[in-house]
Amino acid sequence: MLTNLKDQPADKILALMAAYREDPRDNKIDLGVGVYKDATGKTPVMRAVKAAEKKIWEEQDSKSYTGLAGDPAYGDAMVDLVLGSAVARGNVAAVATPGGTGAIRQGLELIKMAAPGATVWLSAPTWPNHPSIVKYLGMPMAEYRYLNDDTPTVNFNGMMEDLQGAKAGDVVLLHGCCHNPTGANLTLAQWAEVIALLQEKELTPFVDIAYQGFGDGLEDDAAAVRMVASEMPECIIAASCSKNFGIYRERTGILMAISQDDALQGRAQANLAFLNRQNYSFPPDHGARIVATILNDAELKADWMAELEEIRQGMLGLREALAAELKRLSNSDRFEFLAQHRGMFSRLGATPEQVEKLRADHGIYMVGDSRLNIAGLNAQTIPVLAKAIIDCGI
Repeated sequence: MLTNLKDQPADKILALMAAYREDPRDNKIDLGVGVYKDATGKTPVMRAVKAAEKKIWEEQDSKSYTGLAGDPAYGDAMVDLVLGSAVARGNVAAVATPGGTGAIRQGLELIKMAAPGATVWLSAPTWPNHPSIVKYLGMPMAEYRYLNDDTPTVNFNGMMEDLQGAKAGDVVLLHGCCHNPTGANLTLAQWAEVIALLQEKELTPFVDIAYQGFGDGLEDDAAAVRMVASEMPECIIAASCSKNFGIYRERTGILMAISQDDALQGRAQANLAFLNRQNYSFPPDHGARIVATILNDAELKADWMAELEEIRQGMLGLREALAAELKRLSNSDRFEFLAQHRGMFSRLGATPEQVEKLRADHGIYMVGDSRLNIAGLNAQTIPVLAKAIIDCGI
């Protein structure tokens, strides 16, 4: 049987990570992998996470299964974190998933089961795993323009024009905040126009929010998602705790299906539980319990929010410093977008050849589409990167 398997293309980011590890240069800079790093290059365990794990270790008296939907305390806490009071809890079906990727996969499985003919519309560009999973599931897929070719800003007119081609019942996948890989976000006014189009065309929004708290703050980053949830008849939301709680390896996510029709919540909840059962049965609990412990303890939550804000402000500072250094070296404002974008990522707008030159000549690693992880920088490496960008003619 195994001889019939075909070789799969190498994951570009994993290959980039391997190349970086094998590079013997001491001055190399890793801006490729999509993980938050502090100024020392490490991904720290947050203070509140450490405290919550200690509390769990001291108090937990069983490792038995949770329910198919996961720990109810986790579901309630995450629904409140993402949606606030935008939607009544009774209108939200929710299940814990292995990471945000698991939530995306289960959400697409739900769509395929409910509307097998629906086309899934993705932003161009988007996180590479989005189209990969859609293709693997054999679902119809289309793209809408998102980024301008000449400047790394949102091509809103192109986006709205392309979505006019969607048919009733299609699904539009939207990034809730800190768009990956561009860092360019819609304004709330633009979100309102998108929602009006979704309503007019009878399209279903599927919002991926993986970076809440990394952009403009916990509440501001959730504002667009809450607008969608409160104003659309139905929507699907996938959320991740990997970044804002720093628990990447614990694989902690949640999938929500929201309907303004109260009678549909029970059916949606049963179907989400069914999908969990077919895939991994009971979801992992350790990360979910950490999150629930933090969000349900006033002291731990306050400390988590304070540290998350420190992280957010640190990334904004790096963005502003890089934009300022590039302005000084280039004597132009063409890199000002770096200070305006939000989250860990931005795309420089460099060609693959220029990205390769950065790697070969300067030991600077980023994804081939010129996506760089802002969190991979520090005060010492910003001038090095800025000079290399100018030297490579970007």
